[in-house]
Amino acid sequence: MNTPRTTLYRDKHNGKLMGVCAGIADYTGVNALWIRLAAIAMIPMSSGLILPIYLIMGFLLNKKPEHLYSVDPQETKYWQRVRQNPKRTAREIRAQMKDVDRRLAAVESFYVNSNPSLNREIEKLR
Repeated sequence: MNTPRTTLYRDKHNGKLMGVCAGIADYTGVNALWIRLAAIAMIPMSSGLILPIYLIMGFLLNKKPEHLYSVDPQETKYWQRVRQNPKRTAREIRAQMKDVDRRLAAVESFYVNSNPSLNREIEKLR
C-alpha cells in the first residue's frame, strides 16, 4: 500500500522548522504540538541523538504534494485510519457496504412485492 495518501511526508506548509514533526503528526493523526513536545523531551533522553535523526528525516523525506493540502478533514481522518490499521478499515467499509446492500434489497423487495405489474416486468427480464 504505497499510495501518495499512505506515505510519510515532510509537511512544510504546517511545519515550524523542516516539517518533520508536522509530517509525523499528519501521518499518525496526533496533534503536531504533542509530536513536537515529545521530540523536545527526547533530546536529553536520547543524549541528543534525536537531532541528527530529525535532520536526516528532514533531508530524506519528500515534501508533501500540494494536492494533498486541500483535502476535506473527514478524508484526512479516513486516510489516517487506513495508515494505522488497513485491515480494520477494510472491515468497516465491508460492513457499511453490506448494510447498504441489505437496505437496498429491502427497498427492492418492498417495491416488487407491492407492485405486481413491476414484478411481472422483472420476471420477463429474467
